[in-house]
Amino acid sequence: MTVKLIADSASDLPASYYTQYNIELLPLKVHIDGQDYEDLVSIEPKTVFNKIREGQMPKTSQVSPDLFLKKFTELAKTNQSGIYIAFSSQLSGTYQTAVMISEQVKEEYPELDLTIIDSKCASLGYGLVVKKAAELLQNGGSKEDIIHSARFHSEHMEHLFTVEDLEYLAKGGRVSKASAFLGGLLNIKPLLHVEDGKLVPIEKLRGKKKLLKRILELMEERAEDLSNQVIAISHGDNEELALEMKQLIQEKFSPKDVYINIIGCAIGSHTGTGTLAIFFLNENS
Repeated sequence: MTVKLIADSASDLPASYYTQYNIELLPLKVHIDGQDYEDLVSIEPKTVFNKIREGQMPKTSQVSPDLFLKKFTELAKTNQSGIYIAFSSQLSGTYQTAVMISEQVKEEYPELDLTIIDSKCASLGYGLVVKKAAELLQNGGSKEDIIHSARFHSEHMEHLFTVEDLEYLAKGGRVSKASAFLGGLLNIKPLLHVEDGKLVPIEKLRGKKKLLKRILELMEERAEDLSNQVIAISHGDNEELALEMKQLIQEKFSPKDVYINIIGCAIGSHTGTGTLAIFFLNENS
């Protein structure tokens, strides 16, 4: 039985990656200019970031239940085994909807062989989990190997990130409005991470140099060995800052690789422009 790997667009991997590794893409929705778009399919991240710069506040919604129903039914009908690695259940209802639709499909097709994993990750933290699973699958890994890897990487993935303006996260209900107001008032950049799938503020710093230095310090504190890792950086249409961070990481830790990509439409709608996020494992498998 063949194994089909499924992921949603909150992984912030480029569309070409899904094609290259034959991963089933499930797009989240972005509502802007009075229209609904499919993240990574019918709208590009730069379009969303330009709209945000114009003062718009895009809205997002989870993967469509109808799309889940269609894809999971196809899996059952074609006798394929599936692994769906999902966006953090603490940041979206996508995981819960997938579980619900899976149970619905099993009522008609009891033989459905689908494992749904809550990555508890976002952006390229989630993307690194998917990348590792895709590489294992391409190299002939068993379903059990891929599930074990995805769960391990999900459990040990660190997220460190900063945003230009907490207002976007506050309006989306991701952080408190009091925190957003304080950050904007004092022109202080917040440093946040993800804890059990939720966004949690760590501290606030003044000035870019202090911020980047602190990120490096936290990376060193939290990881046992960064030289043997692929580290990922995602950015809110600020590649220059991402490249600066990459250079600092390479100079200090000499990792196997540093992978950079722009933040996708769905995540970017909640973080705004100028976001910088770094992802790595706190324990190597």
